[in-house]
Amino acid sequence: MKKLFLALLFAPLLAFAAGAELHLDKAPNKANDMAALQHGAKLFVNYCLNCHSASYLRYNRLNDIGLTEEQIKGNLLFTAEKTGETMTIAMQRADAKAWFGAPPPDLTVIARARSSEFGSGADWLYTYLRGFYRDNARPTGWNNVVFANVGMPTCCGNCRASR
Repeated sequence: MKKLFLALLFAPLLAFAAGAELHLDKAPNKANDMAALQHGAKLFVNYCLNCHSASYLRYNRLNDIGLTEEQIKGNLLFTAEKTGETMTIAMQRADAKAWFGAPPPDLTVIARARSSEFGSGADWLYTYLRGFYRDNARPTGWNNVVFANVGMPTCCGNCRASR
């Protein structure tokens, strides 16, 4: 009985270990580059935040990357009244499911969630954003080397511009 219990306990780990190896590109470390971080925040708010929320992050945390309250209010605060509010979206989950097949995930902790033995979450995101390719077999016309058959309609192009 004990051997059966141990076999059942470790079976998921063995199945996971037998999975395909994922090649991730090494993301550049720009953690101390305030201009790059501010540019990334601008891209995120202007493009990604249309569909993806970051509901565990408040706009005023952008102060941490050197932005002032006035800069946040004047340039990045489109869906909220105050900088203390969280980064939410107007799209309803039911509409997102109908349009895309599934609601777009909240991106607040996606880098932590995608960290694995293949690389950091930043590496996964870097490879994902650079990994879109034309695929006429997909309903959206796009596919991704890291997340096959992803429901994201298309890459906005800004991630490619940063290559």
